[in-house]
Amino acid sequence: MFTGIIEEMGCIRQLVPLRDAVEISVACKQSLVGMKLGDSIAVDGICLTVTAFDSETFTALASAETLRRTSLGDKKIGDYVNLECPLTLAKKLSGHLVQGHVDGTAVVDGITPEGESQMWKFRLPQELAKYLVPKGSVAVDGISLTVVEAARDYFTVAIIPKTLAVTTLQFRRPGDKVNVEVDLIGKYVYRYLHPEEEAVQSE
Repeated sequence: MFTGIIEEMGCIRQLVPLRDAVEISVACKQSLVGMKLGDSIAVDGICLTVTAFDSETFTALASAETLRRTSLGDKKIGDYVNLECPLTLAKKLSGHLVQGHVDGTAVVDGITPEGESQMWKFRLPQELAKYLVPKGSVAVDGISLTVVEAARDYFTVAIIPKTLAVTTLQFRRPGDKVNVEVDLIGKYVYRYLHPEEEAVQSE
């Protein structure tokens, strides 16, 4: 479990294609402190398991399902990624509850300056958009953000300078793909209120 508060940016040092998977090595500093084999770590909002690490990098395996559902398959060596270590009982929940189970991807559709901040618009499939509500929470590349506008196929968020400076949003441009995890509680509420959709999907 994570909070969506990014702790640092890491840099992809190696991508090793395997059968239906990719092994990724990321250079970082803060995330390595106290790291153990088998630990979870959120990489651009994707919960991965640490399989190896040294004083400069950690390595994790991304499965075929992860590659299908996220933007990880588009990454290149030298790209930066958002990193967050798991939530502990001693850690502040400053964002919202994030599982690291990415629901799908969205595309940056527009960036509009608003004073010192920016309004970002993301296009996404309707099957994800239905879970979003104004003033609700959403994780974009692992970043906990508040939804401003929620429509049938897009949503907007306000990005303050601090968030832009400490996350990979500073490198994103219109047309770029991002990982999206909708609010966990919202998904359960929607499923409870719309059992007919579940019945159709199972037929």
